[in-house]
Amino acid sequence: MLSAKSLFQEILDHDESFRLFCSIAAGGESQGGWENGRIAALVPHGERALAPKIARHGADEDKHGRIFTALLHRRGLTPVAVPPETDYTMLLERHGIGLAHDRLRRDEPLTERDLIVYLAHSRVTEQRAAEQMELLLRLFADHPEVGRAVRMISDDEGRHLAYTHEELLRFAAAGHGRLIQRTLRECALAEIRVHRDVSLAVMARMARILGWSRVRYALLAGGVHAVYAYERLVGWRRMVTLRMPERRDPLGGPATPAHEFA
Repeated sequence: MLSAKSLFQEILDHDESFRLFCSIAAGGESQGGWENGRIAALVPHGERALAPKIARHGADEDKHGRIFTALLHRRGLTPVAVPPETDYTMLLERHGIGLAHDRLRRDEPLTERDLIVYLAHSRVTEQRAAEQMELLLRLFADHPEVGRAVRMISDDEGRHLAYTHEELLRFAAAGHGRLIQRTLRECALAEIRVHRDVSLAVMARMARILGWSRVRYALLAGGVHAVYAYERLVGWRRMVTLRMPERRDPLGGPATPAHEFA
């Protein structure tokens, strides 16, 4: 069976593959939480109204990291070190996507252009996150172990994606349309390469843990390459379009707590 349902179920049912999956997810979310927290602290004076929204985005990402760690603890597992070749956020930074960590560690206010770069990066990566969580929601919304976590994270990712649309459209109306479109395209093309590479690296790790045959691994790897070819040809365009979300001001107000995963 090569269906998405059977693949994720196999990963979920095996402690070591589940441990790796949750560790990678927790690491990426926690890193996103730090990045957004630093960006919120460095927002320039003229855009201070944006700071609480960025801070909420970061708080949500931190919460997601805690949720994935809590799922491990409930099974009596501890996180493992994230293999460098599977570190999505680190690899994106190495490709020059988003704001460099060295920049974020300095206590210097960001520029308006920095905020546009940040929002474009978020627009692209949140598209990926929202799609992945929508898939897990379809497959495991009612699962007794992970269902509530999937529902909560999926709702948050939808809000994050809507927020990036809304804010980028605001900057576009202020005359930054060309910069936004150019930055979105650069981010999207880099992201699909990184996503392909990370997917293959994670799959190779899962193949060793779960004892997949060479044929099965080859078929799954071929699927990853096929998705990349489609995205490189036309699929990237879904990551660069902007439309006003139905849910306006999606990050207004405080983050939704997740006490059951604390």
